[in-house]
Parts: sequence; C-alpha cells; structure tokens
Amino acid sequence: MYKFLAVCGFGVGSSMVLKMSIEKAAKERGIDCEVENTDLSSAKGTGADAVFTSQELGDELKGSTKSPVYPIQRYMDKEEVGKALDDFLSTKD
Repeated sequence: MYKFLAVCGFGVGSSMVLKMSIEKAAKERGIDCEVENTDLSSAKGTGADAVFTSQELGDELKGSTKSPVYPIQRYMDKEEVGKALDDFLSTKD
C-alpha cells in the first residue's frame, strides 16, 4: 500500500480537494493507497511514497523531502492527477 500526501499552505481547503482527486484517480487504476492531506510544514517531516502539491509549494518541498514531488496545477482535474500517478507508478516498475 502506498502513502501519498496532498499538500497545501494550511492543510485544509485545497489539499482536501486534491486528496479526493488522488483517491478517485487511484481507485480507477486499482492502486491501493492511503492519502493524507496536510500543510507545508507537516509535509516536510512526514514520510510518504509521493507528495502532490501546487507548483509553488512543490519547488519548496523538493529541497526538503526525500519523497518524489508531483506539482498539480488543477486540483480537481482527475486527468492531470491521474497522469501524475502514472508517472509515479512508472518509477516503481
């Protein structure tokens, strides 16, 4: 089972929307995962298989986490989120 983080500045609004999109896209792909929404500072100290966030926060997170970071522009776009999941899975083969 994979652990994914959905990250926004405060860990409340947009990360919850992103979390739901990740869960939907993962379900369509048959990926067994746990998705947690969190804020930027908590994400830096939390281990995860992958981190999904905005472009702006992604640049900051890349330097402070060992997890791969996938920037998402449109949090409600299941296609875009699904492509990021596909990119993540392609590194696991």
